[in-house]
Amino acid sequence: MGVARAIGLVAGFGLDRLLGDPRRWHPVAGFGTVAGWLESVTYRDRRAAGVLHEAVLVGGVVVAAVGVERATKTRSRVVVTALATWVALGGTTLARTGREMAGYLEVGEVGEARRLLPSLCGRDPEMLDADGLARATVESLAENTSDAAVAPLFWGAVAGVPGLLGYRAVNTLDAMVGYRNDRYRRFGWAAARVDDLANLIPARLTGALTVLLAPLAGGRPADALRAWRRDAAAHPSPNAGVAEAAMAGALGIRLGGPTAYPHGTELRPTLGDGPAPRVSDLRRTVRMSELVQLTAALTTAALALSRDRRPSRLR
Repeated sequence: MGVARAIGLVAGFGLDRLLGDPRRWHPVAGFGTVAGWLESVTYRDRRAAGVLHEAVLVGGVVVAAVGVERATKTRSRVVVTALATWVALGGTTLARTGREMAGYLEVGEVGEARRLLPSLCGRDPEMLDADGLARATVESLAENTSDAAVAPLFWGAVAGVPGLLGYRAVNTLDAMVGYRNDRYRRFGWAAARVDDLANLIPARLTGALTVLLAPLAGGRPADALRAWRRDAAAHPSPNAGVAEAAMAGALGIRLGGPTAYPHGTELRPTLGDGPAPRVSDLRRTVRMSELVQLTAALTTAALALSRDRRPSRLR
């Protein structure tokens, strides 16, 4: 099983590199539609309702994925794992959007950059100038390198197709209801906490790979490690802080500060040393994201292979 899983992960990563996200009929979009409909039924301003919502949706995806994997013959499991990996990954679209943002800002098309920003994060683009858009993009690329690429690969190595699709369900629900606003503070609590737990290890794997690969972006591993250890814990997210602080240290820039959202402005902690990110830093960030993604694919494939090499008495 480990060999098929490893090959499937690498093949699915290759599909994502080649094709990116499907432009139509994306299964994740279909899941989101179902989740939105179910919310109209399950929504109550209580944590218990949110727990039920999370359990039904994530549990349903995992049970279905377990059934598919068990019904698949060993020779076909590579194909099933590859397709599930492709569905779960979003790293190529992330990098493509980052390059598109860099292209707009490099030629002064701030209006186009503002229109593009909502596909990366939930900030208020009308409040941001070119450097503010650059900072928002760097922070989003850092966080989503973990969420959209490293985490699905990790859970695919650990739990196969159920891990891949279950993680994507968890992350999608967090993006839909895991907010601290009046509607979702209680109902979205379970989605946010489950997502935090699911990303604890992947975020730290992302941070470690960013530290390791810092020289390929003109940085120093020591600076990336120092920013991670010193600054990550101050971030409101236990996982985004790791990815963003390590990226800031690797690039020699400073992230954080006032952050404009439609609901108001939040003061985020400072991550890293050096100047605030500028437009010229965007392509370095995209390059670092793609390097981390590639290294994560190889690392998690090795992790999947290692499961076949354990002594039989431990299986």
